Amino acid sequence: MTELETITHISDPAVQRIADITKHSRANIKTTLIEDPEPLMQSIKAGVEFIEIYGSDNTALPSGLLALCEDRNIPVRLVGSSIVNHLFKGERKPRTFGVARVPRPAKFADITSRSGDVVVLDGVKIVGNIGAIVRTSLALGASGIILVDSDLTSIADRRLLRASRGYVFSLPIVLATREEAMSFLRESGMPLMALEADGELAVRDLGKNDDRLALLFGSEKGGPSDLFKGVSTTTVSIPMLTSTESLNVSVSVGITLHERTGRNLDPGR
Repeated sequence: MTELETITHISDPAVQRIADITKHSRANIKTTLIEDPEPLMQSIKAGVEFIEIYGSDNTALPSGLLALCEDRNIPVRLVGSSIVNHLFKGERKPRTFGVARVPRPAKFADITSRSGDVVVLDGVKIVGNIGAIVRTSLALGASGIILVDSDLTSIADRRLLRASRGYVFSLPIVLATREEAMSFLRESGMPLMALEADGELAVRDLGKNDDRLALLFGSEKGGPSDLFKGVSTTTVSIPMLTSTESLNVSVSVGITLHERTGRNLDPGR
């Protein structure tokens, strides 16, 4: 891949394909745009099918990305910088990006097939927080994430892809209603632990529990919904100074999952 073809005309079909993907009004998302080398490489490693990967003609493509594309037979071309400016006018202009087919949505069965704890996010809507939670959950051994009332219609949302650095395809992430999530949790038999400011247990107590748990986190302002709190096995709090109102939800997830690494990262599971 030393000699790469360069797209120099706006009439190239690839340019129209990319332009269509960047339209915010798309209802049926079958393809998505993945930006920057790290998210691209993580998505490729996760098995995402790419139609083509592009680099701006004034930026060198990373050798690791090129080698991975060659190994997976993914076409790579350069795009004239003027065309990149045209495609991404009014927004951040990526120097490296790719068009990928959106994998099938994750199902509860995908989470069931794994052994780690399940992270349930109830009413968490800030995409940056969700992206950080995806990375943390994957790193600390969670088996999946259930997103309830997130306002996302697909995990292939470009904002989430950027915020998660491309890890959204490496962990089952299920978009569900509260009723669907509660039905799954009842059938699974997992104890539901709701993180709250005045919990019955301290977060360090979770490290002593060898059961597979569902860990419930609500929005920073409202906390978990009453519907979930009503079926929770118990509540859990993270000790902190009383002068601090709350922790960022992604930080809370990280602290909680860290207490669970003895179980979730056990190589024998």
